[in-house]
Amino acid sequence: MKMTSIKMKKILDERLAGPAYRISYNRDKDTYRIVWKESNQGITITLPNVVAKYNERGEKAVDDLVEHVTEALKVMNEEQELTGMEKNIYPVIRATSFATKTKSGDKLVCKEHTAETRVYYALDLGKSYRLIDESMLEKEGWNQERIDEIATFNIRSLNNDYKKDTVAGNDFYFVAKQDGYDASRILNEAFLEEMKLNSKGELAIAVPHQDVLIFADIQNKTGYDVLAQMTMKFFAEGRIPITSLPFIYENKELEPIFILAKNRPTE
Repeated sequence: MKMTSIKMKKILDERLAGPAYRISYNRDKDTYRIVWKESNQGITITLPNVVAKYNERGEKAVDDLVEHVTEALKVMNEEQELTGMEKNIYPVIRATSFATKTKSGDKLVCKEHTAETRVYYALDLGKSYRLIDESMLEKEGWNQERIDEIATFNIRSLNNDYKKDTVAGNDFYFVAKQDGYDASRILNEAFLEEMKLNSKGELAIAVPHQDVLIFADIQNKTGYDVLAQMTMKFFAEGRIPITSLPFIYENKELEPIFILAKNRPTE
């Protein structure tokens, strides 16, 4: 039986029914909204996207969505504290186009990284995370230096296992632990230096989306083309895309490179 937005709405009505929530459906936009009554904060779901996932994965897609929504609403309505949660604070890399304020207007704590990327800070809550805003820092009496120090220390403590692939005489290394902080490992300078030390050619690094970090040991001109295609593919497929431009890593600096169709990088 063919799944439609209306049928999906009925399924979600049943699965998400509860006295704490208020549910509404926008027929024109084909969106479904769940709001926590007390705080008036909520989540909007685009129903055709859910239908597409359902057609691909069946009931599992609905289970995952319901779990994600209930967890996200719970996080929105809890007061999070940073003190005592230091081990759960991590940096996250985002595109420079990413919002610098929360939906309720609070300024997110962030710092510049490269021309393409910016660093934000997340409080890891297990199944989800919350980006840290300035009001959370003020409440704790913390400053940005402290949060940056803690987050940087924690990113260094993560495992950096990678898979290696050799294409046309160039070595590619992929870190994809799926822990939410794969791209963030680009902030672990010791790891970058180690990869640089062990590279035979020029070291390029890419963070196309949140869940992968790519190192490319470029040993011939074809390597740039391969890296450009690879980065673009990952960027297009990523859940949280960051940048399709790779970086050359030289003298502890990351320089974005535009790779032209025929393999020479131009800075």
